[in-house]
Amino acid sequence: MKKKEPEMKKQAIAPGTPGAPEPLVPVKPAELTPERLEELEQQAARAEENWDRLVRVTADFDNFKKRAAREKQEAIKFANEALLQKLIPVLDHFDMALAAAQPGQDAAAQSLQKGISMVCQQLKAALAEAGLEEVDATGKPFDPNFHEAVSQRETTNAPEGQVVQQLRKGYKLRERLLRAASVITAKQPTA
Repeated sequence: MKKKEPEMKKQAIAPGTPGAPEPLVPVKPAELTPERLEELEQQAARAEENWDRLVRVTADFDNFKKRAAREKQEAIKFANEALLQKLIPVLDHFDMALAAAQPGQDAAAQSLQKGISMVCQQLKAALAEAGLEEVDATGKPFDPNFHEAVSQRETTNAPEGQVVQQLRKGYKLRERLLRAASVITAKQPTA
């Protein structure tokens, strides 16, 4: 059986003593005068203006954060661009050295040519890993976004505007063009 706990008797605390509740005083509603109404309307307009400003600043800040994140990703993606720009002429020189090699040379010259070819391939593989891609233009339609036309050649073997010879290779880093390919385009012969 449950024991009943003794009930505590509430004692009345005399008003004015510490811990006593304050007596409720009836409050009259403030009268709404035209001046007070105008003041409230001005405060509401300022509050709305501040809210609009807060919304705009918040949107601007969100856009800034997105733009900063996008720029950071792009900076990371294209961080090697300056280095690759400096290495492109080295690739050109390797290609020129390989093109200058004469077939039918003695064994020492062939061995040197083979060594240069291997080093060139190794460099190209390393640069491809970093995102460098060759822009191959030969036999393709001229595209001013990737090709630089330096001359035209009259020919009936290719349609007008098609690349008939690539003089210098073009390169791009992922989707960004680093150097346009220098090309000669086809031109229909004049009758």
